[in-house]
Amino acid sequence: MNKNLIISGGGTGGHIYPAISIADQLKKKVDDCNILFVGAKNKMEMKKVPENGYKIIGLWISGYQRKLNFISNLKLPFKLIYSLIHSLIIILKYKPKIVVGTGGYASGPVMYIAALLKIPVFIQEQNSYPGLTNRILSKYAKKIFVAYDGMEKYFKNSEIILSGNPIRKSIKNVSRREKKEFLNQIKLDSDCKTILVLGGSLGAKILNDFIVENLEFFKKNNLQIILQCGSRYYEDYKNLENNFLKILPFIKEINKAFSSADLIVSRSGASIISELCFVGKPVIFIPSPNVAENHQSKNARKLYDVGAAEYVEEDEIEYKLKSIINKIFVSDVYKKSLSDKIASLSKPNASKIIVDEIKQYIK
Repeated sequence: MNKNLIISGGGTGGHIYPAISIADQLKKKVDDCNILFVGAKNKMEMKKVPENGYKIIGLWISGYQRKLNFISNLKLPFKLIYSLIHSLIIILKYKPKIVVGTGGYASGPVMYIAALLKIPVFIQEQNSYPGLTNRILSKYAKKIFVAYDGMEKYFKNSEIILSGNPIRKSIKNVSRREKKEFLNQIKLDSDCKTILVLGGSLGAKILNDFIVENLEFFKKNNLQIILQCGSRYYEDYKNLENNFLKILPFIKEINKAFSSADLIVSRSGASIISELCFVGKPVIFIPSPNVAENHQSKNARKLYDVGAAEYVEEDEIEYKLKSIINKIFVSDVYKKSLSDKIASLSKPNASKIIVDEIKQYIK
């Protein structure tokens, strides 16, 4: 019997990794299901999804360019029409029982076509402020899975389930025992306090620059750094490595990097927040301002307001970040308070909650 399922979403790791986690749980809970991903051509999902063992089809679709890009934006109506037709062809050929969308513009066409064809659609919204695609599609969804309270104001007349955000399988393997092993592997001191700096899946130049411009501060305070600088910036920074700074384009074994860190400085996309809640280490969030609806600042503020993390805006980095790093390392009590509070917000069973609801519609 046909148990074909479609999962759509992408553009960033924040949309891709929850989608893969849901797919893994569906394979575990639904016998003989076949899962097809639909993403956007030339985006990172076209690489990450096959790496995790799933087939993916790419749509010719992109989002609105907020920075002036007249030619790209002029193509948008044509891309949308093409993607809607392509989505119709995919759905008629694949005949899915359900479609799950995890956000990003790639999920829009296929979710919309599925809804028109009366195929049950489900939304998984990672952020405290939902993206435009999910807000538009919410009226078609059977259920909407969210990570924050109070989402009813954005998704009126929809069935909302507070599930939390799915996290990668590898994150659940975080072990403090791996700290020494990983630091030795990357040639850092396993007895030194370690800061892990994550600029998101694409890297963040402002964080990279802050680290390399303040090496004297870190050396003076006996702090070593693991900097995930992003593959597009790696050539610019790799020669600045030294015995207390390790520069990596991307960290594949992120669970080991989390295990090795005493403090994590990170962007505040919803998926990384959920993973860091599970990890339970002290965190300083630095939201990216280059995202829709400024949702990373809203995410970070939610945790800051309940004492679960520190929070610095990009334009405050130069005069605030060093003092907050000192504040955390000077006080073991404060450091433990941040760890305990962020860990208390973890929802490690999000994928199971989502799939338990969805599988009722797979007959």
